[in-house]
Amino acid sequence: MRPRGDPAAAAAAAAAAAPHVSIILPVHNAEPWLNECLESVLQQDFEGSMELSVFNDASKDKSMTIIEKWKVKLEGSGIPVVIGGHASPSPRGVGYSKNQAIAQSSGSYLCFLDSDDVMMPQRVRLQLEAAAQHPTSIIGCQVRREPPNSTERYTRWINQLASDQLLTQKGTRGCGEELVSGSPGVAPSPRHPPWIRGPLAGSQREQVFTSNGPTVIMPTWFCSRAWFSHVGPFDEGGQGVPEDLLFFYNHLRKGGGVVRVDQSLLLYRYHPDAATHSVLETTIWTHRVRFLEERVLPHWAAFTIWNAGRQGRRLYRSLAAGTRRKVVAFCDVDENKIRKGFYCHEDSQERPKPRVPILHFRAARPPFVICVKLDLTGGAFENNLRSLHLQEGRDFLHFS
Repeated sequence: MRPRGDPAAAAAAAAAAAPHVSIILPVHNAEPWLNECLESVLQQDFEGSMELSVFNDASKDKSMTIIEKWKVKLEGSGIPVVIGGHASPSPRGVGYSKNQAIAQSSGSYLCFLDSDDVMMPQRVRLQLEAAAQHPTSIIGCQVRREPPNSTERYTRWINQLASDQLLTQKGTRGCGEELVSGSPGVAPSPRHPPWIRGPLAGSQREQVFTSNGPTVIMPTWFCSRAWFSHVGPFDEGGQGVPEDLLFFYNHLRKGGGVVRVDQSLLLYRYHPDAATHSVLETTIWTHRVRFLEERVLPHWAAFTIWNAGRQGRRLYRSLAAGTRRKVVAFCDVDENKIRKGFYCHEDSQERPKPRVPILHFRAARPPFVICVKLDLTGGAFENNLRSLHLQEGRDFLHFS
């Protein structure tokens, strides 16, 4: 038996007492949803040690009253609750609140939860299983949207992405992980339960550039504290900053993987007061273009923009001057645009002003940056693309 005051014994005791999983919950004026959210913490079927870390970001409603009530109930069920916050006149933002909730927590793994969402009982258990197998990955899951018909296309996209579409591999060193069970063409393995889906080593499929956010949405994230510390913290710029997207990009830069548990483990609520609405689309667009220029376009000597319409021209104008010079053509199916023959960049300071040819897609040469939204043409665009027998990531990527 070690003598009292032995530092090694104290450290061992502290490690044994530390929770395995910390649920990270930033809160700002969440009164309408908090009871249902916190009930879902209580209903987790995970049998290991778990804590809830709440940070109140200057709420003016009854959020703190609800949290204090649930603290008693949760701790009575063996789930410690750590509460922090501030009462400044204005909130400091989601990034700041998440960082503070993480700093005051002590779990080896972090399970992120938004105060307006609801976890399914198996969420912590299943995502911890995946995180233990993929220690340098962000673990996401499928979601159920509330109301059910809100953001229908986006919800279908995040739930149905194939394993090799969850992250970018081209130009991101060290981010490949083996294709896990449950993915097309791979037999189940006892090491990988069939509901865990991850990226394909060496894959060139690049859906990470397609959306305004990560391929696994932030409210579903689960990762090790060690990996978060390696990548993070979140940007604390406050309202209007896409802190999740910036963290995700940094995660990819540092070689992180992306894995999705193919079960619906979160009720993902859509409402006018959601923090995501505070981020301007133009801000996200700028970050997306810069990341595309950083990770992919340096590897292409020349490329074609698929879409001679508004979105394609917007991308062209958003590129740095040196990158714009790599654009050899636009392509389209619209005969009126094709007959025009070219696009003239009127805002350019160059003389003569750049004139970029507009071709039929069958006459254009890859690689393509595709600025056509998926799932909007009754399958016509998808059929056209499929008819060219191209490889995603090598010959094209989606940026829509």
